[in-house]
Amino acid sequence: AAPTELDITFRSCIPRVSYRALPSLHPGLCRSVVPKALIMRLDFDALAFFDILIHLCVLCKSLIIIATFVYTIFSNKTPIQEMDLIQEIIDRAKAQPQHIVFPEGTEERTLKAADRLLRDSVVKLTLIGDPYAIRSRAHDLGLKHVLNANLLDPKNHEKKQAYIDLLLELRGSKGVTPEKAALLVEDPLYLACLMIKAGDADGELAGAINSTGDVLRPALQIVKTAPGFSCVSGLFLMFLPNSDYGHNGLLFFADCAVMPNPDAAQLAQIAVASAGTAKAISGVEPKVAMLSFSTKGSAKHEMVDKVVEATRLAKEQAPHLAIDGELQADAALVDKVAKLKAPGSEVAGQANVLVFPSLEVGNIGYKLVQRLAGAEAVGPILQGMAAPVNDLSRGCSVEDIYKMAAITANQAIAAKGL
Repeated sequence: AAPTELDITFRSCIPRVSYRALPSLHPGLCRSVVPKALIMRLDFDALAFFDILIHLCVLCKSLIIIATFVYTIFSNKTPIQEMDLIQEIIDRAKAQPQHIVFPEGTEERTLKAADRLLRDSVVKLTLIGDPYAIRSRAHDLGLKHVLNANLLDPKNHEKKQAYIDLLLELRGSKGVTPEKAALLVEDPLYLACLMIKAGDADGELAGAINSTGDVLRPALQIVKTAPGFSCVSGLFLMFLPNSDYGHNGLLFFADCAVMPNPDAAQLAQIAVASAGTAKAISGVEPKVAMLSFSTKGSAKHEMVDKVVEATRLAKEQAPHLAIDGELQADAALVDKVAKLKAPGSEVAGQANVLVFPSLEVGNIGYKLVQRLAGAEAVGPILQGMAAPVNDLSRGCSVEDIYKMAAITANQAIAAKGL
């Protein structure tokens, strides 16, 4: 060939195709892959050309993945924050393994989560249910580690009479007869709470197939609330894409799950409990904002008065905590706004625990932040109990159960002062 004529030929027995024919195959591809100046001068082996094209696509995909990963790290996106904190929670649970009870021991997601938890040595476990059914289901699901759990048959075990006696001691004055007690101790949700009360377990996780009311009823009757608390509330960990707010993008919202309309005393308890949960779960120093539609007297209303009184009571109960109110959400979170609306506040502009004045506000608020701001919500984490009892959503995943078991263990560690 003449030196001025560029000719690339792949030596093989594979049929060759002129580059001039490629536009009919995929005109967009050939224009984007090879410079236009070469279109009329290159002849390519068909399969070799598409092999090059595939390699280019793989390279582009790899570059996109790397770029996304780098962007996630340097922009403090939620997945990295959540992954780090959850791993810290898991590591703390591993360091001091707690005994957690799963009353729904035959449920598939529960079994899969239990298998992972035991494989990773995160907690010690009791699964309540027919041992034969648990073993059979574990075999069908290919789960090997779950058999290392304590399998407790609610109808037949050596401590059944002791738990009947304990239940009569706790509830006899409320009308529970020996016959009724004998039936209740066979209910896995009651049995789990009796194990905790007797000191045979450190915490409970349920709700995959039971309602919140069914989970909380025996817990309130048997485990009861912690000293100084008369109510239970639910807290969510909120991992925000924008790390400007809270503790590097981590906020705690309460109450979003239990108390419909707490009075001032109950709201104060929710604030103190939320501070304790934030500290126990994340190690973060809590800065608690008591939220309202008013900041430091900017509006007058009985709903504002409730928050003002709750703030006063919370400070009395826990004088060592950083608690302030009443604060609007922007004054609680944005430093520039805080300096204008609440100058001198040690919480305003840097709050990481947000206490809502009612369940209506809290539940709507966390769902709005979750959906509109793209936040990751983990919870609810129940607080105010004498020992940790946590309620799952019936739509929970295996991963949700795994995380909540580790969180329950952390609550048990904190409750023991370990």
